[in-house]
Amino acid sequence: MNKLIKSLSALVLLVCCTMGVSAQLPGVQLKDINGKTVDTATLSNDGNPFVISFFATWCKPCQRELKAIADVYPDWQDETGMKLYAVSIDDAQDAPEVKALVASEGWEYEVLLDSNEDFKRAFGIQNIPHVLVFDGKGNMVMSHSGYTEGGENEIIEKIRSISE
Repeated sequence: MNKLIKSLSALVLLVCCTMGVSAQLPGVQLKDINGKTVDTATLSNDGNPFVISFFATWCKPCQRELKAIADVYPDWQDETGMKLYAVSIDDAQDAPEVKALVASEGWEYEVLLDSNEDFKRAFGIQNIPHVLVFDGKGNMVMSHSGYTEGGENEIIEKIRSISE
């Protein structure tokens, strides 16, 4: 029964997003890497597009994707005003590892900790890396699972198409 409810929730979210219906972000209380509480329902970017990227420190494709985006992130921000929220699904005890990875890579993303995977589950996401792109009004316009080299180009092309 629980799987049926999750599947139906994911289907409703998918239908709403494909129809262009504004779907409110699920409200989950997460911590950022400095311990501040963040309500995910309030994630936004002052009317500009934003990206939510689910990752984990043990996920090599996740790290490759976030590294590739980091290389072009300042350019993307200058061009489109976009913002990226990186959401770690590592266990709570691994929060120091997340913070160390972010620092060692020099990532300028806002990093949130989804240690119970509640936020990830609210979207019906099964695998990581997983990227969600939202327009400036908070409507999901793209959902993509997995990463292959150059895959970050699909993200910026989508952002450009909604920024025009």
